[in-house]
Amino acid sequence: EVQLAESGGGLVQAGGSLRLSCAASEFTLDAYAIGWFRQAAGKEREGVSCITSGGSTFYTDSVKGRFTVSSDNAKNTVYLQMNSLKPEDTGVYYCATEDYYCEAVVNDTWGQGTQVTVSS
Repeated sequence: EVQLAESGGGLVQAGGSLRLSCAASEFTLDAYAIGWFRQAAGKEREGVSCITSGGSTFYTDSVKGRFTVSSDNAKNTVYLQMNSLKPEDTGVYYCATEDYYCEAVVNDTWGQGTQVTVSS
């Protein structure tokens, strides 16, 4: 059974940084890509970034150059380093398993989410 758990959120001023972690159950990172998503209050969930099992990375345009996704397979953990944060980055951040090409969520397995709040 695939399990995911996010952590690392918090309150930060604009321009600051946070690093989110997505701890996955064993073998998950070998079998799936991991995507990061966020949902702001009153808005739909959107994809932010994704890393494949082969290490390829993808980003939505609004975070390119500011966010970096990485994985540590020995720790079964995927990270999202977020720099130069903006108030519009505020939301609940989730990780989820995706297919090999980061094209679709699979298993419909989501963590509980971690809140990121960026103050202006």
